[in-house]
Amino acid sequence: MTGIDKSSADLAKRVEELESRLAYQEHWLDSLDATIAGQERRMMELERINRLMQERLRELAASNDRGLGDAPGPEDELPPHY
Repeated sequence: MTGIDKSSADLAKRVEELESRLAYQEHWLDSLDATIAGQERRMMELERINRLMQERLRELAASNDRGLGDAPGPEDELPPHY
């Protein structure tokens, strides 16, 4: 093998390794992108649930303030005896 053939083979090997690394990195970037998109959807759903729960708590507090609070709540219950 001549010096030019060896140099060309080394260059081809380096290019192949770089292409392999690039493909691997692109795969992981796609994977991370999908994960982030899924987390964003989940976070939006949790924020929606949080808003609904806050609204429900405000409604309960308002109904409690209107006099419906005469009924005993969990804090009025006696603890169980063992």
